Amino acid sequence: MRLSRYFLPILKENPKEAEIVSHRLMLRAGMIRQQSQGIYSWLPLGKRVLDKVNRIIREEQNRSGAIELIMPTLQSADLWRESGRYDAYGKEMLRIKDRQDRDMLYGPTNEEMITEIFRSYVKSYKDLPLNLYHIQLKFRDEVRPRFGTMRSREFLMKDAYSFDLTKEGAEHSYRKMFAAYLRTFDRLGLRAIPMRADTGPIGGNLSHEFIILADTGESEVFSHRDFVNFDIPAAETDFDDVDGLQAIFDKWTSVYAATSEMHDEAAFDAIPESDRLSARGIEVGHIFYFGTKYSEPMGAQVQGPDGKQHPVHMGSYGIGPTRLVPAIIEASHDENGIIWPKSVAPFDVSIINMKTGDAACDSASGDLYARLGKVGLDVIYDDTDDRAGAKFATADLIGIPTQVIVGPRSIANGEVELKDRKSGARETLSIEAAINKLASSG
Repeated sequence: MRLSRYFLPILKENPKEAEIVSHRLMLRAGMIRQQSQGIYSWLPLGKRVLDKVNRIIREEQNRSGAIELIMPTLQSADLWRESGRYDAYGKEMLRIKDRQDRDMLYGPTNEEMITEIFRSYVKSYKDLPLNLYHIQLKFRDEVRPRFGTMRSREFLMKDAYSFDLTKEGAEHSYRKMFAAYLRTFDRLGLRAIPMRADTGPIGGNLSHEFIILADTGESEVFSHRDFVNFDIPAAETDFDDVDGLQAIFDKWTSVYAATSEMHDEAAFDAIPESDRLSARGIEVGHIFYFGTKYSEPMGAQVQGPDGKQHPVHMGSYGIGPTRLVPAIIEASHDENGIIWPKSVAPFDVSIINMKTGDAACDSASGDLYARLGKVGLDVIYDDTDDRAGAKFATADLIGIPTQVIVGPRSIANGEVELKDRKSGARETLSIEAAINKLASSG
């Protein structure tokens, strides 16, 4: 993509309304635009990051055996009356009426709808276990939306729902998602700590929040320092291996970790002081097992091997992609801007033509742009008439992992300079060597 033809509305000044680093940098980098309180448009640069986050989430959900579908944003209130949650959910639910005066709502979550889909089609235990997920917009009318897309009213959610014949089967499905979440966040460049958590309006008696530590976190969290060194489940993890997943779960729940709502002061004080970790945290995922909370009142039953009808045991598993993007920024930035992990960077490489209009620089930059694209790299080519300093500032702000700097002096020697955004390290290479290095690292 040539920057001269791209839509990238950079802001030079820090927006006054932005309270935290990620909100400030997302606005300055032209990633998002606020449309009303807690509601945002995702501009082209932001959408590229969001798409890459969603791709990783999908890959890990699919790896675990979950199956994707898509459900509507508007739901019938009748489903929620069946479960008993319509009146109990609270003012966060946006309740509306259609032109036939039927009660509808903008879905804050999808337990009722997925249960209705399940009960319509699945009748036998032989079709279990089943885990269905989608990535869809949700709406919760937060009293105080803040921090940009970190806590917005409309947000994107990956929500998965598992169905099992027995409690034991459902707990295995829970551990599948537990392991899949550890892998997902690791691939996004984050170290997430699973913490015992309150189940809230979702219900149930088993729940973990996945928390990353950040100074701008929403609440205080407490954990053992050992989490920093725990191994992430491997790509070849067998998600049908009951004992193997139990071992992963046992390891990651073997030491203390809890949100403020579930904090046990005495248990935390029993940890050696040097191993205690008390910090602010950002929730990036939440998983629940809630048994037959929805299946019993909504009649989601299957015939068991005994020939009798059994209400299925369910769980739900959420990840907020539109929350993850600012969370990644909170964890990875400096005074000059965003530092994207390679896995979610909007572009792999930024070509900076230091002297647009110079025949040699234009020719070399254009050739690099074409050749790097051919080897499968996403490239943003700054071919604008801006001064070199402004181009460097833009490249640092938007956080592209590698910058290729093309200047008259280096090109005269058949060379370019590579700059690593994270470390700041620079090296001068021949054009061929630079292309080979970028192709092999991409």
